[in-house]
Amino acid sequence: MNIITKAAFAAALACTGTVAAAQERFITIGTGGQTGVYFVVGQSICRLVNRGTADHNLKCTAPSTGGSIANINAIKAGDMDMGVAQSDWQYHAYNGSSQFEGDAFDKLRAVFSVHGEPFTVVARADAGIENFDDLFGKRVNVGNPGSGQRATMDVVLGAMGKSDGDFALASELKPAEQSAALGDNKVDAIIYTVGHPNGSIQEATSTVDARLVNVTGDAIDTLVNDNPYYAKATIPGGLYKGNDDDVTTFGVKATFVTSSDVPDDVVYTVVSAVFENFDRFKGLHPAFANLTEEEMISGGLSAPLHPGAEKYYKERGWIE
Repeated sequence: MNIITKAAFAAALACTGTVAAAQERFITIGTGGQTGVYFVVGQSICRLVNRGTADHNLKCTAPSTGGSIANINAIKAGDMDMGVAQSDWQYHAYNGSSQFEGDAFDKLRAVFSVHGEPFTVVARADAGIENFDDLFGKRVNVGNPGSGQRATMDVVLGAMGKSDGDFALASELKPAEQSAALGDNKVDAIIYTVGHPNGSIQEATSTVDARLVNVTGDAIDTLVNDNPYYAKATIPGGLYKGNDDDVTTFGVKATFVTSSDVPDDVVYTVVSAVFENFDRFKGLHPAFANLTEEEMISGGLSAPLHPGAEKYYKERGWIE
C-alpha cells in the first residue's frame, strides 16, 4: 500500500509540474561591493540567466562579496559556482603565485572577461596630492582584505619598495564606505581598481572637491612590462565632477571565472544567456558599452577555458 501511495503521489506531482520545478538548479555568482561594477556584472548575468529559467531550469543569485580573492576562494571551497575576479588574481590563483604561493587552484577555469579596470586613486583637493608618491605620509584607504584592489595595492607598494607603514593611516574600508570617509575628511585618498564610470567615485567627487591622480613612473612601467595581465590605462576626463582631464594609470580586466567542477551544461547556459542577449547586456552599465565578443573571449584570460564556454564559442565560430 505504501509503495502505491508513493507512486500515486509522484504521478500527482508530475501532473502539476512540481517535479519539473523540483529539478531547478541554483547557481551563485560572487561579485563585490554594492557600489562597484562587479556587483552589476553578477546581477546583470543573473538577470539574463533568470529570464530563461522556464526553458533551462537554472536560477541565479549574485550576492555582494569581498571581491576578487574572496570569490576565487569561495569557488575553490565549493561555496560559490562562479565569480568575478581581476585578471591578475585569476593568473595568480591558477599558477599558485603571489598571495596564492604554494596553493594553486588548478581547477580554476576562465569563462570570459568583461570591462577594463584602471587602478584608480582619488584624493581630496586640499590634501596636496599631485601624484602617487605624494600618498606616503597621508591617510589612505588601501581597501578591504579579500578584495583585488587591496591585493593590487600591495603589489604596487612592493614594486616601489614601500608598505602600509609608509602611510600615516592605512584604513581597510570597503568600497561602499570609502567615499563617505573621504568626504568626512577621515582619509586623504582612496584606492579603487574599478571600471568607469563608477558610482562610488561619483559620490566622492560630488561630496567633496576631489581629484583623480596619475599613477605613473618607473615602478609602474616595470610592473606592466613584466606582467601580461597588466596594461597601461586611461581614465577619460569629464566622467567626474572637477576632473576634466584624462588620467594616466595602469589596470587589469574584470574576468568571469568558475571551477572545472561546475557542469558543462550550466556554464554553457550562462554563457549563452549573456551572448544571446549581448546588446541588452552592454546596456546594463556604461562600463560595458564598448565590449566586443572577440575581446571578451580572449583578453585577460590566463586559466584554461571551461569546456562549457569553449563549446559555445566553437558553435559560434569564434574559436577553433
